Amino acid sequence: MNETTNDDDDAGIITALQDQVKKRKSSKSLAQELLETLLLTLILFAITRFSVQNYEVQGVSMLPTLQDQERILVDKVSYLFRVPPRGDIVVFKYPNDTSRNFIKRVIGDPGDKIMVVPVHGVYHVFVNGKMLNEPYIKEAPNTPYPYNCTSIKTCVPHIVPPDHIFVMGDNRTESFDSRDWGDLPLKDMIGHAIISYWPISHLSFLPNQYSYASSK
Repeated sequence: MNETTNDDDDAGIITALQDQVKKRKSSKSLAQELLETLLLTLILFAITRFSVQNYEVQGVSMLPTLQDQERILVDKVSYLFRVPPRGDIVVFKYPNDTSRNFIKRVIGDPGDKIMVVPVHGVYHVFVNGKMLNEPYIKEAPNTPYPYNCTSIKTCVPHIVPPDHIFVMGDNRTESFDSRDWGDLPLKDMIGHAIISYWPISHLSFLPNQYSYASSK
């Protein structure tokens, strides 16, 4: 005996099959969306982690700009393509012990001539023969640099070598910096300190304030 089905039965079977296909497509689409969202989240996290990182300031060498235990965000990407500009606040590996991170301000770039000499009894920083205007420091340096520069007329400036920069802390009398251990190799750079975010009362950008003193 041959078995047959009527038209209504055929239509019902087709509808059921179509519903099953739709469910599978919907389920597959949802799974794909979840997977894509997860992958996108991981990619964004990796990019953010690579480009920006938080650090805690330890010590008083950057007073009054940054306090001990203040937290900052550091841009780790921009210096991959350029030399840190004079005046930027930077985080780097201490060249003599790369397990330690330091934070200082860039004073001189490769080829710059650096000296700290007295003017009217007060020590000032000179870059390429021009005196810096430094409203951000806690107090003026109390020693010359190089250490025989007791007069601007007789001082032989220090020249920053290629692929290095010269850094100093804003708390000039309490900072262990390039005056003590030498120029900073660019290979030891971590990044540009851009924002102070904690404590919340200190929330602010960390601007570049590099300028020369008035000649008047």
